[in-house]
Amino acid sequence: METESRDGHLIPDKARVLSGSLLKLIAVVSMLIDHVGAVIVIRYPRVPLISLGSHTLTLYALMRFLGRMAFPLYAFLITEGFVHTGDRRKYALRLLLFALLSEVPFDLAFNGTWFAIKNQNVFFTLFLGFLGLCALDRFSGSGWKQLLSLLGLFLAALFLKCDYGVSGYGFILLMYALRKERILRAVIGAGYLSSRWKAGLAFLPIALYSGKRGFVRGRVWQYVFYVFYPGHLLLLYWISRQLFG
Repeated sequence: METESRDGHLIPDKARVLSGSLLKLIAVVSMLIDHVGAVIVIRYPRVPLISLGSHTLTLYALMRFLGRMAFPLYAFLITEGFVHTGDRRKYALRLLLFALLSEVPFDLAFNGTWFAIKNQNVFFTLFLGFLGLCALDRFSGSGWKQLLSLLGLFLAALFLKCDYGVSGYGFILLMYALRKERILRAVIGAGYLSSRWKAGLAFLPIALYSGKRGFVRGRVWQYVFYVFYPGHLLLLYWISRQLFG
C-alpha cells in the first residue's frame, strides 16, 4: 500500500509527472471537445456511439462528459498562477483583457449573435476568482474587509452571469482554501459543481501535478493559450455557419 508523501499527497513524487504546461494542454483539449459538442454535435444529439441493451451512449453525451474536466483544471491553474506569478496586477489585467476580447466570439459561438446579456464567457469567472484570491491576501488582517470584498465579487459574478456562475467563482476560492488538503479538495471539489463526479475526473491529472512550470515559458507560449480561447470559438462559429447556415 502506498504511503503518504511528506506534503500530504498520497501520490509519490516520482509518479507526479504532469507539469503545469501539460495540465493547461489537457484543459485546452477537454474544453475543445466540450465546445465542439456544444456548438456542432448538439445538432445531432441522438447519434449513437455505443449501445448496451436499452442504454445508448451518444457522441454528444461523451463529448460533454469529457469536457467537464476543463473548468476545474482552469480553476486549479488560476490558484497556481496566483501563488507563483511575479506580478498579480498584470495577471489580473491579462485575464480581464481576454475576457473582453472573448465576449463577441463567445456570443457568436453559443448564442449566434454579436452580443447577448444572458451569460458571459469563462474568462470573467476566472478574473473574478483571481480578484477574490487577491482580496483574501490583501486584507488578510481584516476579516470584515475580506468578507465585503468577496461579497462584492460574488454580486459581480451574479450580475454578469459568468459562465459557471457564482458556483464557478466560489470553486476557485475553494481550490485555494483547500490547496494544502489535497484529498479533501478532490472529494469536495468533485461534488461542488453541478456536473458532480464528471468534473471530479479533473482531479486525476491534478493529483499527478509535479509543481513544475513545464514548456510554457515566455510571452509567446503564454499568449498562445490565451488566444486559443477566442480563436477556437470564432472557428467553431464559422464551421457551424458553413454546415448549418
